[in-house]
Amino acid sequence: MPEGVPKPTPDLKQAEQDLRDFGVCLLEGALSSEQHARVREALYRAADDDRARGREAKFNFDYAHDDSNQRVWNLLSRDPVFSDLAEHSAALHLLKASLGWPLLLSNISANITGPGGGEMLLHADQIYMPQPWSGIQALNVGWCVDRFADENGATRIVPFSHKLNRLPTDAELASDSLALEAPPGTMVVMEGRLWHKTGNNRTRDERRAAIFGFYTIPIYRTQENWFLSLNPSVQRYASETLLTLLGYKAEGLGLVNGASPL
Repeated sequence: MPEGVPKPTPDLKQAEQDLRDFGVCLLEGALSSEQHARVREALYRAADDDRARGREAKFNFDYAHDDSNQRVWNLLSRDPVFSDLAEHSAALHLLKASLGWPLLLSNISANITGPGGGEMLLHADQIYMPQPWSGIQALNVGWCVDRFADENGATRIVPFSHKLNRLPTDAELASDSLALEAPPGTMVVMEGRLWHKTGNNRTRDERRAAIFGFYTIPIYRTQENWFLSLNPSVQRYASETLLTLLGYKAEGLGLVNGASPL
């Protein structure tokens, strides 16, 4: 069995293999420098707007009182560039290879950890699915807006924990974990069964932002209620693929009078 975490790779086929072996893969250069700059500007603008308007959302951690972590919700309604991420071709390739099609985009949001930021509890994203898990039912597609490094709070994983098909026990919450280190513009894809957490940001002046799109098979309700929260213009101009991911186009589930809503 391979050790540690996979290295960032520009090879989509290698990333697909890493995802099967490690429960996570890192696709380097998934965003061009121009795309990355556009994404980064849009995210920090949205975060700054929330803060300026008194709508800043914090991580709901009972154990993190540093006031440096910020969550930015419902990114699809904030800027069109986030719709591009939601249906990025490389992301869709890995999603379909692991989960099939159709899928639902449960949410797409951002986590920003600042200097002194505290770490999360170890968890897996299939937390609301009955255990033991019969297999993979969700994927988290992350985008490195800033560099991911051990010292700035990069996501930490327990390699191969996806093979256990369950959440960590209380005794396992302190399990050894490894940081996912990657340059900006890297796409990080994690199995929904993989144990992971945000790390401690030990830097003096560095924010580390990441965007996460959480995708599930279509039997699960989405975390974000797109029918209430989505800016209508996003749905109006969405592609067929994005409409399916948001549940506006349906196949077998979510029908209206036996047919897809759109």
